[in-house]
Amino acid sequence: MLTHVVEYILLIFIILFLVMLAQKLKIAYPIVLVLGGLVLSLFHFLPSITINPELILLIFLPPLLYEAAWYTSWKEFWRWRRVISVFAFLIVIVTSLVVALVSNALIPGFTLALGFLLGGIVSPPDAVSATTILKYVKVPKRLSAILEGESLMNDASSLIVFSFARVAVTTGVFVVREAAISFVVVIAAGIAIGLLVGLLYYAIHRWLPTGTEMDVLLTLTAPYVMYIAAESFHGSGVLAVVSGGLFLSARSQRILNYRSRLQGANVWSTLGFLLNGLVFMLIGLELPVIIRELGTVSLGEAIKYGVIITGVLIVTRLLSTLGASVFTVFISRYITTADNRPGWKGPLLLGWAGMRGVVSLAAALSIPVYMDNGVLFPQRNLILFITFTVILLTLVVQGLTLPVLIRWVKMEDPDNHLPEEEQERVIREELLRESVRYLDTHHKNAIETNAALQQLRYDLEHHPSVSVNNRLDGIDPKEYKKVYLKMLEHKRQVLHELNKDPRTEHELIRKFHELVDIEEEIVRMKYANI
Repeated sequence: MLTHVVEYILLIFIILFLVMLAQKLKIAYPIVLVLGGLVLSLFHFLPSITINPELILLIFLPPLLYEAAWYTSWKEFWRWRRVISVFAFLIVIVTSLVVALVSNALIPGFTLALGFLLGGIVSPPDAVSATTILKYVKVPKRLSAILEGESLMNDASSLIVFSFARVAVTTGVFVVREAAISFVVVIAAGIAIGLLVGLLYYAIHRWLPTGTEMDVLLTLTAPYVMYIAAESFHGSGVLAVVSGGLFLSARSQRILNYRSRLQGANVWSTLGFLLNGLVFMLIGLELPVIIRELGTVSLGEAIKYGVIITGVLIVTRLLSTLGASVFTVFISRYITTADNRPGWKGPLLLGWAGMRGVVSLAAALSIPVYMDNGVLFPQRNLILFITFTVILLTLVVQGLTLPVLIRWVKMEDPDNHLPEEEQERVIREELLRESVRYLDTHHKNAIETNAALQQLRYDLEHHPSVSVNNRLDGIDPKEYKKVYLKMLEHKRQVLHELNKDPRTEHELIRKFHELVDIEEEIVRMKYANI
């Protein structure tokens, strides 16, 4: 037991070192972690680490999806809902179909059901990989918004395809009509259950006397409760987590106090980093186990199949994204679209940003070793190897070349957003102006008799960078604290209104919300005894 603990601690230190190396080299850390895990596995530096296949989806998927949903901009998600829906559902199903047909024709003994199983596993692109890579290059915000929204939804559709295909493999029965109806039911049930659980957590946070630690613990349990509840009622656990996460995130200012938001953000950031690091390392570390268990299929044949399937995935996604652009131009004649002239640059970049990762690995490892009748699951290890090859090649080849492609395409921002620095300046000036107006409107009498409030108003108007720690001169601190906290609440309302402007980026609004929370923490700590 102690040996295993030491091994996992060592693994965490290796992950930290590789992430620091990735930052030094300015390469997305998922790429370095996968390659690092692969090198470690070849030199047997660490023992083979295996996870119970039945638990892999439950351990990693709910918290990673919940964190992604929590930080997703609902404003951007709704704006690009049609594009996201097409990418997340239609393109995933088309990709699964193409992979099923190609693998059935290419690989001896591979049935259509096994092909759909493989298609469901490898069809969804990974959000972590794409967004991490996009941090190092400048792209229009719409691209990152579409990629993030797609990754939240395509996990659900791919895992539904995967589940149906796994049942077809084990039972030998697959009825298209029943599968189509079940597909809709699973989606609807998942969303409904996610929202119901979200409402329950909303009520607990809003009306029960929870403290900061309790709030954080509740957010940690939420994704698991949503996922397990949906799966128990045969709904999509993924969509339950996504819908519930989006619902609670949009109401975080109402249900969580400033301290819960600050501490919760730190906890979730650390947890997400750890889980992503572990799962990308697992991709590399699992290789020796997968190769040893290939059975009658030679390593050369397995590599060939993996490379071909990877090529099929890349070409299919590129054709799908470019085809979606053509279809958008056509359909915009009859309905209103977010952009009726998407061109070829954006679809090309979205098509090339199809790196596979966490969900594909989790789904592949969740394939049971034995079926219900005790017979070995057919082609399990070959499916695992092909999945590993797809993840490795898309991460390394597409991941390393995506920044080059972005710089070559030189896509201008079609939404004409102001530069981030300019947006920050506008938001900051609006907050200062509204703060002064609020004080003059609601606390004019108090300002006239309270020197500390007079100084506060003067600083807001003339020296906005002055810290709250330097404003109070000791005169009537109780009223000063009361007015200051009310002013901060007004700032939050101003930010809420600014967020409705489509030209204002959600990430910047979130950043200023955090700054207001920090300001409240300073005020409350300084005058804790008042």
